[in-house]
Amino acid sequence: MLVLLATVTNADASRKDRARYRQTASLADRQLERLRAVMLPLLRVTNRPLPLEEIRLSIIDDPAINAASAGNGQYYVTTTLMNQASDDQLRGVLAHEIAHEDLGHPMKAQILGTGLGIGVALLEKIIPGSSTVTPIAGTLITSHYSQPMELAADRHGVTLLQRAGYSKQTMINTLAWLMRQNGDSGGGILASHPATSERIEALHNLR
Repeated sequence: MLVLLATVTNADASRKDRARYRQTASLADRQLERLRAVMLPLLRVTNRPLPLEEIRLSIIDDPAINAASAGNGQYYVTTTLMNQASDDQLRGVLAHEIAHEDLGHPMKAQILGTGLGIGVALLEKIIPGSSTVTPIAGTLITSHYSQPMELAADRHGVTLLQRAGYSKQTMINTLAWLMRQNGDSGGGILASHPATSERIEALHNLR
């Protein structure tokens, strides 16, 4: 069984907020079920599949369209990504992040806790006070990959999609959607990445 863990802010709501919190928790459960359906086919076709019970996925309450792989089967997505992405767009984003994990990029990356918005700022929401402890932030959150790593994750993400029965166009369409949201060099998930138009062109040329 794939284990999915939601991290939602305001979890320690007061009594008067408990009804609202129960509603939020129910929404998180539905979001996790959706993520499970999207992720499982991709996780099953990786080069180095992890036992599904070791996969951990957290949904972070944040206004950015963002996702990250932190290594060791840990994945993070934002509520805004969940709310705005279609299933195919979510599939493209997750294929890219699963590809990073499958290629061993989190272990290779120089992790500094800067760069993507899903770095220290989001870790602070999971573990309050963690932003003052840089080694912890660096261990848990990958915030920057090199441009060659990003392009390699795009290519391998396409391979995973194709193994799972989806086309290269899924990734291309996802990048086009992200470019409409964030611009060609964008923020959020696109910060520190190659220009999105460059990534799309590279995938068009992929044989």
